[in-house]
Amino acid sequence: MPESNGNVLDSIDPGSIERIHLVGVGGTGMGAFAGMLKAAHYVVTGSDENVYPPMSDMLREWGIAVFTPYAAANLERARPDLVIIGNVIRRVNPEATAVRERGLRQMSFPAAFGSLVLAQKHSVVVAGTHGKTTTAALMAHVLVSAGRDPSFLVGGVTRNYDGNYRLGGGEHVVVEGDEYDTAYFDKGPKFLHYRARSAILTSIEFDHADIYRDLPHYESAFERFCETLPDDGFLAVSATYPRAVAIARRARGTVVTYAVNGKADFRADNESFSADGARFRLHGPGTKNKELLLPMSGYHNIENAAGVYAVARSLGVSHAEIATGFATFRGVKRRQEERGEINGVLVIDDFAHHPTAVRETIEGIRQRYPERRLWAVFEPRSNTSRRNIHQAEYVAALTGADLVSVREPAPHDMVPPNERLDTGRVISELNARGVVADASPDVTELVQRVAAGARPNDVLLVMSNGAFDGFVAAVLDALAKRA
Repeated sequence: MPESNGNVLDSIDPGSIERIHLVGVGGTGMGAFAGMLKAAHYVVTGSDENVYPPMSDMLREWGIAVFTPYAAANLERARPDLVIIGNVIRRVNPEATAVRERGLRQMSFPAAFGSLVLAQKHSVVVAGTHGKTTTAALMAHVLVSAGRDPSFLVGGVTRNYDGNYRLGGGEHVVVEGDEYDTAYFDKGPKFLHYRARSAILTSIEFDHADIYRDLPHYESAFERFCETLPDDGFLAVSATYPRAVAIARRARGTVVTYAVNGKADFRADNESFSADGARFRLHGPGTKNKELLLPMSGYHNIENAAGVYAVARSLGVSHAEIATGFATFRGVKRRQEERGEINGVLVIDDFAHHPTAVRETIEGIRQRYPERRLWAVFEPRSNTSRRNIHQAEYVAALTGADLVSVREPAPHDMVPPNERLDTGRVISELNARGVVADASPDVTELVQRVAAGARPNDVLLVMSNGAFDGFVAAVLDALAKRA
């Protein structure tokens, strides 16, 4: 007989627990959830192999004890009523093993969030391949700005609130809905636990090749998500993605579309871009030719703002309140984040890694700084971006820059050699198209190359879904020394 997973729960009575221990607390989502639980007056502890800044600093500031490394003895120190298992934890982890052996109550992070935060609340879930973090942060900020006092949990540090969570007293909870798997004992997508009543579906394109076989398998996760909405639910979906619209129609509640310069229920047009961001007009049910300012660039951000607008109106937020929320939105760290300008060289940090996100980010920066030379520095770090399934798409996406430097990814045991991204071919094809391009596996070499070649009035756009071995800080330091 297969080994039991122990006392795994899908739901729990919040009043039945006082002490909560999170295994894998150093992750962005788990760490933020720990802070949210602490703010809700639970006794919270956590463990991880290592915890680094900024999460280590934040956990310390919140008064959350963190035990390292993983060990069964951590459970004796924590004495938990409930253990929350992060999705990075493997079955053989010593604490996961001890939890099963001792029969302790355990839950995945999404299931616990559903029970402890979303119960009796109006859940607003933002799902999709691209733009989830920024769209969810904007949705949350509009509700805060409008005085609705929402809670939220997103996958990046919001610059308005200097954090990625907020525990409010209002009826709404905004959460970024991830399609990645939930835990070692639950391989279904996280967003199925989020009890969506309102939702935004930004896009659907193949991603997460490490857990989804192909596009139909990937789409099936979103089909299941849309089917979770209740009869009185509300779903806004981007009309730019016809498959996303078709899948959204599976929802039982109200479904509306949104787009930029396209046929949709909520349509943005008359857009213009400047250093202040994007100005555009919005047309929709009960709304016509309404002007809005969003301090960001890129058609994709305008489009998803139209989705936020649609959901906000369905929740009773007025146009004037939405306009104020949009205009005062400061964005999310590592999403078109300006990290510094030294001797006329502007360095921008962005999380883009899928080719569509890379293309749209380059386009957005072009729109905001049309007169400046754009140097794109890209690290293909995710499991999908390391693969050759998007080989041609990366070439097309990076062609939008004047210069390109790519970090050659190290071999990864989850990506067979015949499936790996051919970085050399990407570089040769870019050079053939007139884009000055190079690559190196060594970050120090890339830093030196970029810092030496950058000129006043350049924009350095750094794109990675990881730390890029400190490239941004290192290139800023090198530029300062050169200056």
